[in-house]
Amino acid sequence: MKLVYGGDSNLVGWAGRVKKNYYFTFSPFRLIIRRMSQQSQPIGVFDSGVGGLSVLRAMRELMPEESVIYFGDQGHVPYGPRPMQQVRDFSEAITRFLLDRGAKLIVVACNTASAAALHYLRDKFPNASFVGMEPAVKPAAEYTRSGTVGVLATPATFQGALYASVLERFANGVQVLQHTCPGLVGQIESGDLDGDETRAILEDALRPMLNREIDTVVLGCTHYPFVIPLIEQVVGENVRVIDPAPAVAKQAKRLLDGSGMKVPVGERAEVHFYTSGDADMLASLLPKLLGENGAVQTVTWLDDCHVVGHV
Repeated sequence: MKLVYGGDSNLVGWAGRVKKNYYFTFSPFRLIIRRMSQQSQPIGVFDSGVGGLSVLRAMRELMPEESVIYFGDQGHVPYGPRPMQQVRDFSEAITRFLLDRGAKLIVVACNTASAAALHYLRDKFPNASFVGMEPAVKPAAEYTRSGTVGVLATPATFQGALYASVLERFANGVQVLQHTCPGLVGQIESGDLDGDETRAILEDALRPMLNREIDTVVLGCTHYPFVIPLIEQVVGENVRVIDPAPAVAKQAKRLLDGSGMKVPVGERAEVHFYTSGDADMLASLLPKLLGENGAVQTVTWLDDCHVVGHV
């Protein structure tokens, strides 16, 4: 394609035809092309397993026209009991994997990875944009009437500086009860959302909290929204359950809108799925957890800091 310039070095047309009344300087024109290219790039989303699908589900409801690369690190699930440095290494490698595939925004759809690595990732990749998970203690503290709220999360989330900061900023005067729900992530990874064992784990976590008059439950792990119906059965209709996924999806949209990288409203885009675990297992869970199907590709970890895909 040939560019046609006017005598004042302004771009005035394409391929030998001058378009009247349209004058663009070359630099803004390049900026427009660059923005159009960035808009077409995918959003990268990652989690230790299927938990991040709860965030992806909210994103698909809010902006279905955005293409997405989803990375479920099921070969390492759960992240919660792992050392923070190891989770940070995993998160850095996955971020590189997503950026190498053109991701314009990285959504760390894992509370443990956010607690261990979000600040580190922002420093390590200063030219990339990130959205992470923060336990929704602020809305819980604003909502509670009893002055007591419960938080369900992984050990690493509770031990992280991010959670401590949230408590310090927003939980003054509020009693916060915590439980790590051992085994719940594994139940959800296997697709057991309402079985007896899953119910027993939730009963063990929530009954003592109910005895201390909680009126709000914060879900501090992206796996847990998939068992909200079961949680609501245990706690009853007078206890509010806060799912952070919609707020994270809205924040991702705000960042894309603000940077001019948001795809205009249009047809539903594709999601490309990767897992370091069993691709068939993840594919079988997609209709149940996400409400849509998709092909899943397998990736391989060479060590804690390097992951490779397969053609």
